[in-house]
Order: sequence, then structure tokens, then C-alpha cells
Amino acid sequence: MHRFHVTHPRLVTIAVTLMALCVTAIAGTPLFGQDATETTDLELEVPIWIAELDADEAQTRRAAEQKLIDAGQEAADYLPAILDDLSIEARERLNRVRAEWATRKAETHVETQLIRLQNAKTLGEALEAISAASEVEFDLEAAGPGIDPGQSIQAPRSPLNFWHAVDHVLDQADLDINFYGGDRTTLMLIPRQANRPSRVESAAYVGIYRLEPTVVTARRVLRSPELSGLNLNLSIEWQPNRTPIGLSLPISAVNGKLSSGEALVPQTSGETIDIATNSEMAQSEFFLPMQLPSLPAEKIERLSGTLTAMIPGRRETFTLDLNDPAASQTEDQMTVAIESVRDADPLREIRVGVELQSAGRSLESHRQWIFENEAYVLLEDETRLDHLGYQVFRQTDSGVGIGYLFDFGAAGSPPPGSKLIYESPTSVAQDAVDFILNDIPTP
Repeated sequence: MHRFHVTHPRLVTIAVTLMALCVTAIAGTPLFGQDATETTDLELEVPIWIAELDADEAQTRRAAEQKLIDAGQEAADYLPAILDDLSIEARERLNRVRAEWATRKAETHVETQLIRLQNAKTLGEALEAISAASEVEFDLEAAGPGIDPGQSIQAPRSPLNFWHAVDHVLDQADLDINFYGGDRTTLMLIPRQANRPSRVESAAYVGIYRLEPTVVTARRVLRSPELSGLNLNLSIEWQPNRTPIGLSLPISAVNGKLSSGEALVPQTSGETIDIATNSEMAQSEFFLPMQLPSLPAEKIERLSGTLTAMIPGRRETFTLDLNDPAASQTEDQMTVAIESVRDADPLREIRVGVELQSAGRSLESHRQWIFENEAYVLLEDETRLDHLGYQVFRQTDSGVGIGYLFDFGAAGSPPPGSKLIYESPTSVAQDAVDFILNDIPTP
């Protein structure tokens, strides 16, 4: 905030007059550089826009729909609780608005997040800055007592994406990552092996991914030359809380060039390479089968390709009252509902329906992510009951039905005040990014 100091008594009257004029002007005009939605009272405007969805003039109806879209997801908090008076056309417009809100939120989530470390002077401060921006935590305990969070680091001058920022810090602290020790929100840091190359210099960064060649092998099969080839093993990592769904690499998009000038061509082994992903471990490995070059070369000067996947949005928590037979909750593009509580002697089966708008490929052959979502019962006294297993009783293009098995003991059924807690990403967005790897040594 700027502070103005009056230094002469005669200026007091002038200052008061100018302040009055400024207040009048500001009341009627948005501040320069301020977003229109910041000066809009959504609590007052949203009900008016909803009513205008049923206006007599088509232009007014279209304008109201656009105003709701432009207001963004924040406007959802001010939608009237009861919308029974809306016409069918108005309901359709409101559904389009909600779909656009969800789409924009998903697209924003896919955008690469840049992390600023300019003010970090120590290892601890740098990791804290990365955690604050990405919501990914770091476990330093496995690195041993010799790791000093207060050790100095040199911060980069410009913002970096998640993995580039992490590698920049780990290289200076002589640390590495044990992916088997982390989970969907945590990376376990460990001491680096003496012969481990620099993480920054051996990797490529694109979107939420980090790519690193790990092994290059060449073979020549004398009796069956067509089986000869050059294979590249690669490690791929993604931001832990943004596990991709259906991650794949189209073979047609892969091409390379050797230091000899010869083109590096993939073998005809299929249309795509599917890369396994797991929400509990932010790393996977795959290999590229390439044709054996006819000329010797010291390195692969350039290797490029495209990674395609569905990227889940932010995780939300659904809280459903088990004593309400019609309990349902909608967040963004996802609706979770209790369908029934059935006897499965000696257990009880809680049947849950999960529907996802604009599901696309996320519920085709890559629907395992939805079965990995956390689901448990929270009793009135905050006691947590984990399910003992589940079975899928319905699969459609837009959703699934899952029956979770619980043991409620002598009660036999959920006690009063019990709630089902379901945690899941609530939207997915298609993502495709191009990568380039340079100067990969050959055998």
C-alpha cells in the first residue's frame, strides 16, 4: 500500500477534496488492471444471472450464460439451492456452464506449474518452497543424520518446473530419490551413490514429466538379421500427486539422429508403447526398440517423441451419510452416490456409484485408477473402518459401481452418524507433450 504524507498545512483541504473525488470515481469504475470478477459481488449477481437464463430475449439469455462462465468456478458457491423454477432450456444452459467450469479447471490443472526458488538459501528452504507450490512433501529421515537442512544452496534465477527444481536442489545436496519409499504425496530422499551422474544433466523435462535414459544396448543376430536392434531403456517420472492415466508413446512420433548423421528409426513393433503407472510410486520404466544402425556412432544426438495421457485433476473428499439412502455429492465432473447397503453375511456391502462427466478415455481400458481411490467409513466418534475388499458390479462408459465390504461387528450395519469417505480426482484432461533427449552415449 502506498502512503502519502502531507507536508504543508494548505495541502490538507486539497488532499481531502481529491480523496473524496477518488472515492467517488473508484466506486463506479474498476481499478486499473483489476479483473472484472474481483469487483463483482457474486453473491448478488449470480442469482440475477440465473434468473436471466429464462429471460424473454435470447440475447439476454446468452449474455447471462456467458457471464456465469466468465465468473468461473467461484460462482458455484452462490448458485441457488433450489432450481425447480428453471425451464428446460435454462437448465441446459446451466449444465453447459458447469461443464465449462469443469473443463477450464481441468485445463488449468494440466498446465505446467513453475516453482520459484529465488529466495531459498538453504536445502530446507528450497524443499519448503517446492512443497508449498506443488503440495509434494519430502522425507529426509531416510537420508540419515548427516543431511543438514541448513546447508547452503545456490538458487536458480528463473522459475523451473517441478522436476527441474527438485533436481537442481538434489544435485547440490548430493541426494537422490528412492521411489519405493514414497507415496502419492511424498518423495523419499536418500544419499547419492558416488558414480551417479548429475540429475539435471542426464534428464529432459517436459510438462509434469522427467525422462532419463538409463541403458542402451545393441545386438546383432547373425542368423536372423531382422532381429538385430538397438534398445533404449528410459526412466520416466511424474509429479507424485498428478499420476497420469493411460500413459502411452505413439511409435509413429518417435525419431532420432545419430552422431554419424544416420537416422535412428524405431522397429515396427506396434502402434504405441503403453507405460505402466501407479499412484503410489511416481516412476516407471520402458524401452524403445530401434533398428540397428548400419554405421558406427558415438552417441544419439537427438531422440524425440510424444507422450499422451489423461491427467487427473485435484483430489476431493466426498462425505456421504450412510443413514441417508439417497446420499449423493457432486464435485466438478464427478458424482458419488450411495446406492444401497446390503447384507453380505457376515459382512455388509456398501454399494457406491461413481459417475464422471466427459470421461473420455479415462474409463476405457485405463480405469484402474478409480479402483485405487481411497474409501473408508468414519464412525460418529471419528473411528476409521477400512474396507475388507471390493467388487465391481457395474461398468459403463461414464462410470462404475463398486461394492465395498465392511465389518461392523455386533451392530451388523452402519451405526447412526456413520459416513462413507471417498477420495478421488474429480476431473480428467487430455494431455500430449513433445520431448527431446540429446547426446545419449551408444555402446
